[in-house]
Amino acid sequence: MKQGVKWMSDPRITRMLQDPRIMRAVMQMMNVPGKVQSFTSEQVEKLAKTMNLATEDEVRDLKRHVRRLEEEMSRMDRQRNQG
Repeated sequence: MKQGVKWMSDPRITRMLQDPRIMRAVMQMMNVPGKVQSFTSEQVEKLAKTMNLATEDEVRDLKRHVRRLEEEMSRMDRQRNQG
């Protein structure tokens, strides 16, 4: 049996993993990276607003809006040149 997997067959580990408190703690630990990412993103957004800076989402929305306006202008130019 491989050394890395050997501990999984230990009956003490099996018993421990059956304890709902342990499983709840493991699940909470697995959620930590997502919570940290979310907290960090919120703090960056708050800082950006405090400093009157555009957030990444706001810049993305603005680019999308500008692209739509450019497409509309192109369509209007084509219509004007045709008629």
